Amino acid sequence: MSMRPAPLTRAHALFLDVDGTLLPIVARPQDVRVDAALRGLLTRLHAALDGALALVSGRSIAEIDQLFQPLVLPLAGQHGYERRDASLRLHRADALRQPLDEAAAALNDLSARHRGLLVEKKGASVALHYRLAPQLAEMARTQMKMLEERLAPEYELMAGKMVFELKPAQTDKGTAIRAFMHEAPFAGRVPVFLGDDATDEHGFAAVDALGGEAIKIGLGASCARWRLGGASDVRSWLNAALDALRVSADRRGR
Repeated sequence: MSMRPAPLTRAHALFLDVDGTLLPIVARPQDVRVDAALRGLLTRLHAALDGALALVSGRSIAEIDQLFQPLVLPLAGQHGYERRDASLRLHRADALRQPLDEAAAALNDLSARHRGLLVEKKGASVALHYRLAPQLAEMARTQMKMLEERLAPEYELMAGKMVFELKPAQTDKGTAIRAFMHEAPFAGRVPVFLGDDATDEHGFAAVDALGGEAIKIGLGASCARWRLGGASDVRSWLNAALDALRVSADRRGR
């Protein structure tokens, strides 16, 4: 696997995961912060790519908007369950809410009995974090597997970095990216997706099938062709990409 991604050009469409990619992972998801420099960088990249930039996250759209405000971008939330296109139209898949609410209640009871477990209810998905209690990983997996069996086939279990998540089975980051690529201004471009976790592998597979470039952030097995070390490396690469895009625009303007 090559360690350095191919350069970004105006022919590309850029898709970016949030936690672990644009931002370092923190112990509690609600503690993450977005600085002004990152908002400014994304704003300029969005303009340089003529709008062909989208965030693709496990967080909800409402959470992402709050984090990046006042910046409003095309984005997919909850692993593709909800998506806001470049025209700011909102698309949502069907999901059965009552069974998920019951699962979230059971997980809240579990976390109340075991210190360090953190339940994150996102709307159409629910996550159980054990980063603060790594010794409870196997118990967390067992409990989430039991809930998956109860909610199947509408929901499926995904394992991420120190987290297990139940999500609608018909959507993932790959379905979100493919949907964007059928719409302006993404259509006809070469997709590039940066992500750090097992939950991003569907996105990597989608861009690979579309002839694009998958960039894995950090360590771990992946189908991605390229690598970057972490969130700081991502920001450096994005800044270099923006510089290259500006040079290209200047040359065309001569």
